[in-house]
Amino acid sequence: MADFKREVDTENLWQRILEEAQAIANEFELLSCFYQRNILQHPSYQAALAYVLAEKLSDSPEQVATWQDTLEAAMLAEPKIYQAALADLLCQLQTNASIKDHYTPLLYFGGYQALECHRFSHYFWHHNQEALALYIQGRMVSLFGVDIHPGAKIGAGIFMDHAVGIVIGETAVIEDDVTLFQSVTLGGTGKGEGDRHPKVRKGAFIGAGTQVFGNIEIGENAKVAGGTVVVKAVAANTTVVGKVAQPLASHTLSSNIKKHKD
Repeated sequence: MADFKREVDTENLWQRILEEAQAIANEFELLSCFYQRNILQHPSYQAALAYVLAEKLSDSPEQVATWQDTLEAAMLAEPKIYQAALADLLCQLQTNASIKDHYTPLLYFGGYQALECHRFSHYFWHHNQEALALYIQGRMVSLFGVDIHPGAKIGAGIFMDHAVGIVIGETAVIEDDVTLFQSVTLGGTGKGEGDRHPKVRKGAFIGAGTQVFGNIEIGENAKVAGGTVVVKAVAANTTVVGKVAQPLASHTLSSNIKKHKD
């Protein structure tokens, strides 16, 4: 990730997206309506984002326009939602070598779409619209296999690659420029109330299949290797690997098996 850096013309980003989408629509008649509906008919990236997510969140075609209006109103009331979504897009475009255009995250990346859905659920959660927040959370699970509690605080410029299986608890905090791969859990220990989930600081990297439990800190720019179980704080600028679990002694296993047979 850090070895690849693409330059992106941020001032003309939307115009570039329109040009690319129009080229695809012209080349592939089968996709022309799809690109027209999701990109070409909209005056801005902000409007296109609201529409794309509205189609995902609506449970009937008749509700898409209402959902779009609701999401656009939220972005108008809280500009940080769109600012963070744009930062997330730029993070993808600048650091993901697999992307060859400027619209793929918006249209096709479940991780990006799930992350932006969470930004709206978080807004509704803190503006006395818990029912909307929980509905969006549930749709995220069904659509993307991503379960983020509306209460979780997530910064900008987040890279959620593949994303399937990501679970993030209510009091978790993820600061800016963090990378999360698939099947990451930021969970509690199952005990107590209050502040009980991990805090992931700016620039941290958490590999696929990592499980982080409890109100502990993953320090700034720390790296956690894939498949690691983390139950203690990780210092800034360090890398950790390995599992916490220990193998069961063979004689204990045999004893337990014999006991169950008896």
